[in-house]
Amino acid sequence: MNLNQEVTRFLDELNHPFRKEIEQLRLYIMEASAELTETIKWNGPNYSIRDEDRITMKIQPPKSVQLIFHRGVKKQVQPATYLIEDPSKLLTWKENDRAVATFTSMKDVENNQSMLIQIVKDWIQATT
Repeated sequence: MNLNQEVTRFLDELNHPFRKEIEQLRLYIMEASAELTETIKWNGPNYSIRDEDRITMKIQPPKSVQLIFHRGVKKQVQPATYLIEDPSKLLTWKENDRAVATFTSMKDVENNQSMLIQIVKDWIQATT
């Protein structure tokens, strides 16, 4: 697993109240796919495959940590249905190709580990 040291340094400087949750989410995301590259985008960790953004962590304001699942910055034609199945109901769908998972505690992060890893795998498969 290859966490980006630039992202780690960025987070070190923030002194974020959800730092432990952010670190755990970073590990889960990177565990889900060896193809993912971690960078910083929109003032938070961002995950791409072949330079195409797929998951962005929203860490501001520091009231929760959100994972934004998307297909990049450019508006695209909407699929007829949600891009992936989500039996866990962890995702809140904004459009059929964009969803958000919100975490408010370490318990929340840890209790959703296996579901989150599966969502990341499914998302990567559906969007590449």
